[in-house]
Amino acid sequence: MARIAGVDLPRRKRIEIALTYIFGIGDAKAKEILRKAEIDGATRTEDLNDAEQRRIRQIIETEYTVEGDLRREVQMNIKRLMDLGSYRGLRHRRNLPVRGQRTKTNARTRKGPRKVAVKKKK
Repeated sequence: MARIAGVDLPRRKRIEIALTYIFGIGDAKAKEILRKAEIDGATRTEDLNDAEQRRIRQIIETEYTVEGDLRREVQMNIKRLMDLGSYRGLRHRRNLPVRGQRTKTNARTRKGPRKVAVKKKK
């Protein structure tokens, strides 16, 4: 089993698909990494030899921000927006949609379950 950037890649998948299991690597970056490492994308993860794994690992470590470092960077960016008091930061702080979606209807994923107003008895 190949372990790259702290992630165990699935054995029987094609390597270009398996690389997308790493946070911060999508389809395009996976293909770019394999092109730089001179590895065929159709190769299965279990068929990689140690030299190919080493090349992939080295390219990812030197040229890309992935996994923990990327998660930390994203969290710091959100915290910076909140500290500045920008509109986007306020939306993050109030746990509301940040990118301009409507909230009169929908937005249930972000807002949580409906809060039902209870009428008072007379």
